[in-house]
Amino acid sequence: MASEAEDDEVYGLRVVTLEAGGRVDKALAAALPEFSRARIQALMAEGRVSRGGVPLTDGSAKAQAGDYRLEIPPPEPADPQPENIPLTVLYEDEHLIVVDKPPGMAMHPAPGSESGTLVNALLHHCGDSLSGIGGVARPGIVHRIDKETSGVVVAAKTDAAHQGLSALFAAHNIERTYVALTRGAPSPIRGTIEGAIARSTHDRKKMALTKTGGRHAVTHYTVVRTYGPPEKPLAARVSCRLETGRTHQIRVHLASKGAPCLGDPTYGSGSPAAPVRAAIEAAQLSRQALHAAVLGFRHPVTGEALRFESPPPDDMAKLEDLLEKL
Repeated sequence: MASEAEDDEVYGLRVVTLEAGGRVDKALAAALPEFSRARIQALMAEGRVSRGGVPLTDGSAKAQAGDYRLEIPPPEPADPQPENIPLTVLYEDEHLIVVDKPPGMAMHPAPGSESGTLVNALLHHCGDSLSGIGGVARPGIVHRIDKETSGVVVAAKTDAAHQGLSALFAAHNIERTYVALTRGAPSPIRGTIEGAIARSTHDRKKMALTKTGGRHAVTHYTVVRTYGPPEKPLAARVSCRLETGRTHQIRVHLASKGAPCLGDPTYGSGSPAAPVRAAIEAAQLSRQALHAAVLGFRHPVTGEALRFESPPPDDMAKLEDLLEKL
């Protein structure tokens, strides 16, 4: 359900040695009485349980002998407080609100971003109407995009809207298109990237493509424009349509094609060409060049077809103008 979610820091680790036999979730819960079986299953679903470096997602699987590593995220922060933060509201009724989130704004409070988040702003803007079904720390949040990714997001103001939107996201009945400015250009100019995504076993802050486990992920992309020599572009504008919504999906998939988002501190391995670096500096881009440009869905209560578009913010727009001159 979540798209482009922020990373958690490792709050604690548990390493448990199990013997073979029985369900793995039940065996882990028995070995760790401070965690319920449901909690173990939730950690597995988030890719936080592994054996021999391989994430485990199926709690019903038979436990194999070996050392199991459990990564425990930090506790949820206390109830977020309303904050009078300006919002760019694209649509609002009594059921839901659609906003254009700026870069640098986290979706919800978390360690390191306890205030100034979209949830804090929504609590002030919507008051008591904001749905609590999404949890105390994330009221109304149905999907997420990275703190440094800009663009269109929807939040629920009622339980009915929250349940309906959650069902749409779960069934992938949502139109979601992102604009990315990339180092070089993916080849071919149009295609589909498929690859399961799981948390990296080498770097807790990264997601990675995996051949075993993980969550199925599909991104359809089109190279809209290239910059620099046509035979070997220095950068490109790429339109990405999400079929699924996994953590860091677009960033991971584009990087797997050798065309990471410009400015991406996590997946942008390798340096852009000198003219592109100069353009990034001149545009004052200090984040990944990724923008949630289109969000379309059927209103979960009224049934009305809704579609919202947002142009890239100033840093990406200025960067693209400079890339046009290459």
